[in-house]
Amino acid sequence: MNVPVTLSNSLRNELKIPLGDILPEDLAGRESIQSAISGKYVITVGDRTTEKLIDFGLVPSLQIIDNIEKRERRVALGKDGVSSFLKCTNPAAEITQESINTIKKAFSMKPPVRIVIDGEEDLLVIPACIYAPDNSVILYGQPNQGLVIVPITTTIRNKTQRLLYMINGG
Repeated sequence: MNVPVTLSNSLRNELKIPLGDILPEDLAGRESIQSAISGKYVITVGDRTTEKLIDFGLVPSLQIIDNIEKRERRVALGKDGVSSFLKCTNPAAEITQESINTIKKAFSMKPPVRIVIDGEEDLLVIPACIYAPDNSVILYGQPNQGLVIVPITTTIRNKTQRLLYMINGG
C-alpha cells in the first residue's frame, strides 16, 4: 500500500534544481545533443525530450513518458523502433515501488525500451539515476529553461539516493 506523500517546501525547492547542465532550448540542436550522448546508454524522461531526440534520429535506450506535457494530455508518441513497452502507475509527487521495479526491469531488457506511466513521470529521473547502467546519460526538460543533461556518476547516484530517501519519508 502506498502512503500519500506531501513534499515539503524545502524539498520541492531542492527538486527544482537541475541535476546536470542545462542546454538552453535554442542551443539544443541535433549536433549539441549528439555530442553529449555519443557512445552512452541514453535515458530520456519526459514526452517532449523523448520526442525531440527521436525527431533528430537519436532513439533513446530507455524512454520514460506519461503522454502529458505541461499538465495537458498530448498525442502519444509513435513506436519508432521501440522493441519493448512497459507500463506502471506513479502518482504526481511520488515515486512508487512499482515504478522503481519497472525501471530496474527496463535496464535488464534489450533497448530501446519505453515505459509509459499512468500518472506522472517527472520524479522518475531520481530512480533512473540510481539504477542506470554505468556509461549512461539522462536527459530531461527543465521547464522554460532547456534540456538537462546528467552524466551518471557516483556523485549523482549518491545525491539521488538521498533525494529518494527524503521523498519516501526518510
